[in-house]
Amino acid sequence: QVQLVESGGGLVQSGGSLRLSCVASGIDLSIDIMGWYRQALGKQREMVATITSGGRANYSDSVKGRFTISRDDDKKAAYLQMARLEPEDTAAYYCHADAQITPGRPVRFWGQGTQVTVSS
Repeated sequence: QVQLVESGGGLVQSGGSLRLSCVASGIDLSIDIMGWYRQALGKQREMVATITSGGRANYSDSVKGRFTISRDDDKKAAYLQMARLEPEDTAAYYCHADAQITPGRPVRFWGQGTQVTVSS
């Protein structure tokens, strides 16, 4: 059974920081892209950051310069270091891991989500 377990969310003051973790289990094949999406109440889901197996990162303009994504393939984990958090960052954050279970047909696995709430 594939599971992506997220942790690190919580309540933080504006300007503070949090570090989200996502650890995958049950995936025997190597993981291609890992990343984070978020969805605020009443808002559309948006990509926050992604990172390839080669370490190339991509960020949403709204978080660029404040968030840093990283990964540890030995631990099958992805991390999102969030700094200078703003109330607008308040959302449920979901990690994902993409794996080529079937050649040419990657499967995206999702975590259960972790809530980040930034107070003013």
